[in-house]
Amino acid sequence: MNIQSTKFLMSNSRVEGCPAPTLPEYAFIGRSNVGKSSLINMLTNHKGLAKTSSLPGKTQLINHFIINDTWYLVDLPGYGYARVSKDSREKWGRMINFYLRRRENLMCVFVLIDSRHSAQAVDLEFIEQLGTEGIPFVLAFTKADKQSGSRTHQNVTEYMQKLAESWDELPRHFITSAEEKTGREEILKFIGEVNRQFAETADNA
Repeated sequence: MNIQSTKFLMSNSRVEGCPAPTLPEYAFIGRSNVGKSSLINMLTNHKGLAKTSSLPGKTQLINHFIINDTWYLVDLPGYGYARVSKDSREKWGRMINFYLRRRENLMCVFVLIDSRHSAQAVDLEFIEQLGTEGIPFVLAFTKADKQSGSRTHQNVTEYMQKLAESWDELPRHFITSAEEKTGREEILKFIGEVNRQFAETADNA
């Protein structure tokens, strides 16, 4: 997929305020400071599209971007630790859960995982929630450039083995680096394939 245009559309705290659900949509989410904004900027080849910050909890709303005028990319608040109040974290949690359950054109959730660490309980719990709700998702392991390739492979393998303890079918996963643009072509190809499925379904409706 060739990214020809990217544009910020709007931010919302309620799913009812999101754009009309007429285009396929992909949401990106992960623990705070997982490198989400950097990955989004790398994928869209737009350095300042998503705002990066060294402070966890920068993203606090449902942020919609339109790509190539044909699909939506959504930047969601992170889960887990953030330097915000407990009330704010709970509010974000309710907002995210409502969005994930109610957004009818949501084709896939990209769950971002820091490839430098072993499986974290907060990630596993969120993945389990997606599975329980029947929400389609894939995993994107970030920051692969921060360590050796063998170490990344070892951590990813151990993570998938951990998931295999409770999942019959493992989710698809991508290994990424915002610095080296690792995984960009694979992720955009995947999105392109799902977009075609969305179009075929719409044509047959």
